[in-house]
Amino acid sequence: MVVETRRRSGSDGSSTELVRKVVLGIGYCIQGLRCFPWMAVNFFLKDGLNVEPSTLQILQNAANLPMVAKPLYGVVSDAFYVKDQHRLPYIALGAFLQAVSWLAIAILSPSSITILSIYLLLSNLGASIAEVANDAIVAEVGKQPASSSKKNRSSSSGDLPSFVWMASSFGGVLGNLLVGVAIGRMSPQMMFLFFGLLLAAQFIVTISVHESALDLPKTVTKAGIGKQLSDLLSALKRPEIANSIIWLAASYAVIPALTGTMFFYQTEYLKINTSVLGMSKVFGQVAMLLWGMVYNRHLKSVPPRKLISAIQVMMALFMVSDILFVKGVYKTMGVPDSLYVVIFSGVMEVLFFFKILPFSVLMAQLCPLGCEGSLIAFVMSAIALAFIISGFLGVALASSVGVTGDDFSGLPLGLAIQAVCTLLPLFQSSWIHDATRSKTRSKGE
Repeated sequence: MVVETRRRSGSDGSSTELVRKVVLGIGYCIQGLRCFPWMAVNFFLKDGLNVEPSTLQILQNAANLPMVAKPLYGVVSDAFYVKDQHRLPYIALGAFLQAVSWLAIAILSPSSITILSIYLLLSNLGASIAEVANDAIVAEVGKQPASSSKKNRSSSSGDLPSFVWMASSFGGVLGNLLVGVAIGRMSPQMMFLFFGLLLAAQFIVTISVHESALDLPKTVTKAGIGKQLSDLLSALKRPEIANSIIWLAASYAVIPALTGTMFFYQTEYLKINTSVLGMSKVFGQVAMLLWGMVYNRHLKSVPPRKLISAIQVMMALFMVSDILFVKGVYKTMGVPDSLYVVIFSGVMEVLFFFKILPFSVLMAQLCPLGCEGSLIAFVMSAIALAFIISGFLGVALASSVGVTGDDFSGLPLGLAIQAVCTLLPLFQSSWIHDATRSKTRSKGE
């Protein structure tokens, strides 16, 4: 294999940073906005097709199957260039596939669950391709060559991941605000049409920018996709990478998700208004936005193992709080159900994702040069697969404790089991690579 690593020159550093942030800002903001059409899908399945909570959760998780193949998209984008570009063409392709799928749902109005599922799978295929390319750019920028300035290296290692995190959170806030306005005033088809047109606009913007404007490290690999797969496997054989990924995926997979059950409990049993659910999601996205800012300013120096473990504990505490909520403890204390849903349920929904920010920074530091796309994609696919497993475990748990669309008496027990499962990964938290300890050892040597 012959590998050549070089930097493109000619563009001013500030203008390069601006182009990066425009392209990535739009991409991650659109990613956050995906909650807008998906909320309409949830209500359509519940009210239009009258599905059970378990069916809703199965459909939600089945639609995420394209996310599991992210390593394949990452390897392809690492190995194959399109007119001397290997990131932006894939972002454009992802935007195009999403636009086609949502516009087709809006215009053709499929009444069959099967046809609707096919379009949703196509949408998530496009989303996963675009996410892989976006994440790879962030990882590449985070691995500036030694010739880069100290200021640029510092910015790349933490500021850009925090920026894209906040862009995604901003998209989530905006999307959920729009949901609160649109639900009840617009048909689902109009919501799908609006989002499809936004994706079409992203496609146009992306194809109008050449990748050289991003000033990315360029790796030319003459061995092709076979060597790229070999490099990925070599990276995954590193204990500090493999053990960290295994722990993160397991920390999600062992938690039986009860999202579909809670959605039915809040809407059918408590009769929570749609606008309250929208505000709950807005509050959650604001929390994600604040998390990105707090991490960037105060927590980048905290060891990832310590920070991620603390988040895991907090997740379990929120689940215990949900038990008290379902048992009516907070209502007897004078706290309205709607207020709890807005604040606690909103934060709980996004708390699962808080671990991803420090973990992505850790992976960007550990990732070998040349396989950023494939390794980060592997991490995201492992998380996606873990969420699917978690979703199906949640269906099994809800069934075992006797929760149905009309009977929620077993929900407190289900939440208690969920909280215990959340604490289990902490017993193996040593698998998370401790970069600080490694640096200390190397200095001592």
